[in-house]
Amino acid sequence: MAELNQKYAQFKGQPRLPKFAVPKRYDLKLKPDLAACKFSGAVQISVNIVSATKFLVLNAAELSVKPNSVTFTSDNKVVEAVEVELFEEDEIVVLEFKENLPIGLGALDMEFDGTLNDRMKGFYRSTYEHNGEKKNMAVTQFEPADARRCFPCWDEPACKATFKITLEVPSDLVALSNMPVTEEKLNGNLKTVYYQESPVMSTYLVAVVVGLFDYVEDRTPDGILVRVYCQVGKASQGKFALDVAVKTLGLYKEYFAVPYSLPKLDMIAIPDFAAGAMENYGLVTYRETALLYDEKHSAAANKQRVATVVAHELAHQWFGNLVTMEWWTHLWLNEGFATWVSYLAADSLFPDWQIWTQFLDECTEGLRLDGLAESHPIEVDINHAGEIDEIFDAISYRKGASVIRMLQSYLGAEVFQRALASYIKKYACSNAKTEDLWSVLQEESGEPVNKLMDSWTKQQGYPVVSVKVNGQSLEFEQSRFLLSGSLGEGQWIVPVTLCCNTYDARKNFLLQTKSETLDIKELFGASNSSDRPWIKVNLDQTGFYRVKYDEDLSARLRDAIEKKHLSTCDKYGILDDYYSLSMACQQSLTSLLALMSAYRDELDYTVLSNLLSIASKVARIVGDAAPELADNIKLYFINLFQNSAERLGWDPKQGESHLDAMLRGELLTVLASFGHDLTLNEANRRFRIFLDDRNTPILPPDLRRAVYVAVVRSATKADRSSYDSLLRIYRETDLSQEKTRILGSLGSCRDPEIIQEFLNFLLSPEVRSQDAVMGLSVSGDARETAWNWLKEHWDHINKTYGAGFLVTRFISAVVSPFSSYEKAEEVQQFFATRMKPYIARTLKQSIERVHINAAWVKSIQSEKHLAEAVQELAYRKY
Repeated sequence: MAELNQKYAQFKGQPRLPKFAVPKRYDLKLKPDLAACKFSGAVQISVNIVSATKFLVLNAAELSVKPNSVTFTSDNKVVEAVEVELFEEDEIVVLEFKENLPIGLGALDMEFDGTLNDRMKGFYRSTYEHNGEKKNMAVTQFEPADARRCFPCWDEPACKATFKITLEVPSDLVALSNMPVTEEKLNGNLKTVYYQESPVMSTYLVAVVVGLFDYVEDRTPDGILVRVYCQVGKASQGKFALDVAVKTLGLYKEYFAVPYSLPKLDMIAIPDFAAGAMENYGLVTYRETALLYDEKHSAAANKQRVATVVAHELAHQWFGNLVTMEWWTHLWLNEGFATWVSYLAADSLFPDWQIWTQFLDECTEGLRLDGLAESHPIEVDINHAGEIDEIFDAISYRKGASVIRMLQSYLGAEVFQRALASYIKKYACSNAKTEDLWSVLQEESGEPVNKLMDSWTKQQGYPVVSVKVNGQSLEFEQSRFLLSGSLGEGQWIVPVTLCCNTYDARKNFLLQTKSETLDIKELFGASNSSDRPWIKVNLDQTGFYRVKYDEDLSARLRDAIEKKHLSTCDKYGILDDYYSLSMACQQSLTSLLALMSAYRDELDYTVLSNLLSIASKVARIVGDAAPELADNIKLYFINLFQNSAERLGWDPKQGESHLDAMLRGELLTVLASFGHDLTLNEANRRFRIFLDDRNTPILPPDLRRAVYVAVVRSATKADRSSYDSLLRIYRETDLSQEKTRILGSLGSCRDPEIIQEFLNFLLSPEVRSQDAVMGLSVSGDARETAWNWLKEHWDHINKTYGAGFLVTRFISAVVSPFSSYEKAEEVQQFFATRMKPYIARTLKQSIERVHINAAWVKSIQSEKHLAEAVQELAYRKY
C-alpha cells in the first residue's frame, strides 16, 4: 500500500481533480434494490483526453468499483485498467492504464455497487407508509459533492456534461429523473426506464427518485408540463405549489428574457430530506413542509414558505442550472440570487404580502451572522469538499441577497434587469465567477461595479456608519461593526442615502473613505421644518450596514416614529440597528427600552414581528443579567403589545390580510411565553375543545403554535397531561407541518425532567432525523438540561448526521443561548477532543455568541438607572 500511496501521492489531498481529462457525456444505468438497500450501476463516460496521461482520476465515495470492468476505448482499441484504487479520505478513485491514453475522445466504462444510505445524501433511502405498510423509496441529493456516492464522476460544478440515464426498478413504482421518459420495457416484475439525454449540466444537479407517488399536473402557456408529486393520498396538497410554479416559470421567462430550458418540470415532496429543497434540473426535490399546503391545516406562514421556496428553486433553473458557478467559492451567486429573485416573484404573485418589507428579515439574519468575528466573506476559499456544507449559511443566502438588493437599488431596476438577461445569455450552458457578473453589470450601467462590490464580497463583515450633526453639516464615519463591541478592521464603499424631515428632501453619495462631512444647508431648507428636523440614513434599509446616530438625532427619530412620519422599512431599521448596538454594548439597554415604547401603536407585520423577537431576546438576557427585573420587564412588554393584541383578538376576521393572520399567531406565542394570564387561560380553554374535536374552528392553524406553547409551558412531571396530549396529536397527524409545529412548541416546557424526556424523544425513531433540529430551542430554564443532553448524546448525534449542515444546528441551538464566560470555556473544553472540520466554524461562532451575551450581561449590570426605568415603563399608563 505504501508503494501505491507513493505512486498516487500527486492526486491526494488536492482541492480539485487533475485537468488532463474532461467528461463530455455520461451514459448511466442504475438498479436500486429497495428491500436490501443496495444499488448496482454501470457508467460509460465520453471523455476528452487533453494531455498525456496513463491515469484517470475521478471522484468516488462509499462505492466499490469492479476492477475488471474498467476499460478505456478509443478508435476501437480497448485498454484495460491495471490498477483501480479508491482513496476514501480524498473521495477519489484512481484508474491506472498500461500505457498513455490517446489524446482526443474516448469512452471510459465501469461497473460499481453502493449502499442506499440513510444519511439523506448521495443515493439514499427515505421511508413512507402505504396502506399501513412501511416502505422505502430511493432518492438522490447530490449538492454539494455527493454525486460521487452514487456513481464515479468528475464531481465539480465546472465539469458540465450531458446525461443519458436508464433505471431498472420494480414495475409498480414511479421512477423519475431530470428528463422525460422516452421508453419503458417491462420484464416480469421489473421495468427498464429510459430517459431523454439532458442538456449539459453539473453533476450536483443530476436526480433520480423511485417510489410510490400521486401527482397533480398543469401546463405553462408555452406547453411545459409541470407536475407536483407527493405521497399517495396527498395530491390535493400539491395544488398551491403547482399554481405558483406555473406562474413563476412565466415570470422568470420574461424577467431573464430566456425561456425555461427543459421540456418538463417535476417537483416532488420527500419525507426524509435534509435541506428545505434542492433545485435539481427538471426534478426539484422538497421537504414536505416546503411543498405541500393543506387548506384546512396549514397556517398562513406555511403558505408563504411554500411560495418563496418554490420561487427560489425555480430561480435556480436559470441562476445555477443554466449558468453555474465555476467553483463553490462562488456559491453565493447561486444562493444569493435565487433568494433575491424569489422575492421578486412572490411580490408579483402576492402583492398584499408586502414581501419586500419582509425581505428585511433576510437582511437582519445576514447582518446578525456577519456581525461575528467568526463570520466569513461572501466569496470564500474552499480547499476540501468537507468545507462546502458550512457555507450554505446566512452569508451566502441572506447577505448575498441583501448586497444584490443594495446594488440593484444603486444601479436602478431596469439597468439591473437588462444586465442580468445579458449575463444569462452570455454564460448559458457554461460556468461563471462573481467577477463575470460584475463585468456585465459594469458594461450595462457604466458604474464601477467591480470596485464597488469587491469591498462587500471579498472582505467579511460590514460597517456601522456613525452620524452626528455639527452646525449645518452632518459628519459620517464608518468602521467595521462587531456584535462583540470590539474594534474591527475594514473599509467599504458605502452607498449612503438619507432624507431630512420628509421623503422629498433626499440625498445620496458614496462614502469611500473612513469619514466624510456633508453640507446639508439646502436639505434643511427643503424640509421647511422646525429647527429640530429628523434625519434618517440608509433609506428603506436598502444598504447592508448599520447606522448609529448621536443622542440628539436618536431622540428626534424616536419622536418621528411616534408621530408616524417614517416609512415601514425605516421604522424597522431604526429598531434593528439600535437593538444590535445595544447588544454590542454601544447603546444602553435603558435607551433601547425607551425606543421600543415608541412602537406601541405600530400596525405593520414585519416591524411588529421584529419587535416581538427583540422583546423575547431582551427578556431572556435581562433574566440572566438582573433576574429581579424579569417580572417587570415582561409586564412592560405585555403592555407594549396590548394595542396589537386588542386589535387582532383571537379570532380571524372575515377577509383579513395574510399578514394579520401571521401576526396574530406570533403575538400570542410571545404573550404566552411571557406568562400573560389572559392569553394562557384562553389558550387552555381552546386546547381542551380542540382535543375533543380536531376539526373545531376554534383552533385554526394560525393559532396552533401559540396555543401549544401556552399549554405546554405549565406541564410538570406531576401534571403532564398537556405534554402527553401534544405527543398524541403528533403521533396521530400525518401532516409534516403539524408535526414540526408540535416539535417546535414542546421545548417551551419549563420542567427540566420533561425537557430531558422530550430531547430523548427527538432522537427516537418517531422523529425523522431532519426534524429533530426543530425541537432544540428550549426555554431559558432548560438550557443546562439541553447542554448535558447534548454532551451525553454527542457521539450518537455525530454518527447519525455525519458531515452535513444538520449536525451544526445541534451545536448552535444548544450552545448560543448561554451567557457566561465559564460556559463558553466548558463548551470549548468538551469539543477540544471531538473536533471535526465540518463543525469548526459553527462551534467558533456559537462560542463567540456566548461571549457576546456575557459581555452584554455585564454591561446591563452596570447600568445605574435600569431598575427604575423598567419599573416606570412596566407601570406606565398610556
